[in-house]
Amino acid sequence: MAEVGAHLTAVPAGGDRPSVFEAVAQDSLMAAVKPALQHLVKVLAESNPGRYGFLWHWFDEIYVLLDLLLQQHYLARCSASFSENFYSLKRIPMGGGRQQPLATAGLPKRQHWKSLLLLVLVPYLKGKLEKLVSSLREEDEYSIHPPSSSWKRFYRAFLAAYPYVNMTWEGWFLIQQLCYILGKAEHHSPMLKLAGVRLVRLTAEDIQALEKKWAETTSSQTHSFTSRVQSALRKALGGIAFSLSTGLSVSVFFLQFLDWWYSSENQETIKSLTALPTPPPPVHLEHEPSSALLPSLKTVCPLCRKVRVNATALATSGFVFCYRCIYSYVKAHQRCPVTGYATELQHLVKLYSPES
Repeated sequence: MAEVGAHLTAVPAGGDRPSVFEAVAQDSLMAAVKPALQHLVKVLAESNPGRYGFLWHWFDEIYVLLDLLLQQHYLARCSASFSENFYSLKRIPMGGGRQQPLATAGLPKRQHWKSLLLLVLVPYLKGKLEKLVSSLREEDEYSIHPPSSSWKRFYRAFLAAYPYVNMTWEGWFLIQQLCYILGKAEHHSPMLKLAGVRLVRLTAEDIQALEKKWAETTSSQTHSFTSRVQSALRKALGGIAFSLSTGLSVSVFFLQFLDWWYSSENQETIKSLTALPTPPPPVHLEHEPSSALLPSLKTVCPLCRKVRVNATALATSGFVFCYRCIYSYVKAHQRCPVTGYATELQHLVKLYSPES
């Protein structure tokens, strides 16, 4: 009886229920991590396609494998997903009564594997389905299939039905969250209900048990080669998980900012912010005698007063001269002869006209 009591802790039924803000925040945490990592992999692949191109090509599969290992680690150690543990929550089986198992006791096998599959497999399949729909829409615009072919009719019907299916899916989650807010449901997400678990807050006994288990794991000595390898893998995965959890506490705002900045809805805003107006023409310096002696004909060089030969423009001011004239002047004075702007020889831009 003493051993059973050591693994169970009594918690008031009303105080263990997380708020809807905590529940929704932990859902959005992993949704912010993936786009940030995806952008990082995209930058690496564009900088060196030969070395990092495979990361971009197989990003979804690599990410789901890492996600599987991460979620398995936290479900086995803390009875919670990575994001749930980050917000000090845990999963308990449904119908457990007032007494709750400690976080270190783990979930029953049935709830454990159902939770793991729903945490990892459902987002992966949903992402793949969205990519399939996007590719089918592009193919529908440039399709070579006859309009009356069965394949054409099938995927057009699929594309027509997908928005309603997606709306039903999102509506299911929204209704579940509304029921949770009103106290009519024990789950804020249908995925928890399908897994047969519910979320509760960690207690002081849970935190003490987790700290004790972590200390025992790091101090345990193993002798066999297999156990040493397994222990090393567990420590490595635990270190990665701990580093990710600690780093997220500092960079979660940055990840959310990246998710917002690179979202498709924000691209128009970015373009409007970065689209600068055309700058006005340079102001002539009144103390420069050459600025008041600009030729009236646009084909005449301001320096030699003859028709330009090998027209060359200055990138700093935009005025056009003969190549020999402007080359000698810039080399001697390091400025534009009209505006006085500081200029180097690398600012000379050769212009090619159809006549030349």
